[in-house]
Amino acid sequence: MESWRTVWRSGFAPILSTAGLEALKVALETDDPRLAQGLTTTPPPLWCVQGWICEGCCPLAFCGVIDAGGFGVATVGDAEAAFSKFCFEADQRLGEPAACRWFLNAIDDTPRKQMFAELLAEVKLELARRGKEEPVSFDLASVGHLDGVGRAVAAVRGNEL
Repeated sequence: MESWRTVWRSGFAPILSTAGLEALKVALETDDPRLAQGLTTTPPPLWCVQGWICEGCCPLAFCGVIDAGGFGVATVGDAEAAFSKFCFEADQRLGEPAACRWFLNAIDDTPRKQMFAELLAEVKLELARRGKEEPVSFDLASVGHLDGVGRAVAAVRGNEL
């Protein structure tokens, strides 16, 4: 098995929320332009923009953005904090400093279409492992629209995340 898959399956997949994985699945299926390669967040995770709204990010930070309220609410700081936490926890689970690099390098260095197809298969596998063989519908279009109090509303069968 490729190293990136081992890191995904044993390091990252178990620690990501089901809601994050379901949103990532839809984003991968639709080639959502908010999914990025070669960077963690857009705008970049600089100290001076930590409070800015996150407009796009890598697949790991994407799950963190969903958990923090969705696009239009989650900040660059939220996405960067989630990304850092996920990488630290994956390294701990795998018992190797910087083990996460195998996954991160594969995301960044593999052509988008190929990587996203392979990652989609892995996301589906993890959702099936969790007993979510038919994940709830997740409307990514609603993640990023703001209601009157400035909160993102994610439609998961009519329930807010």
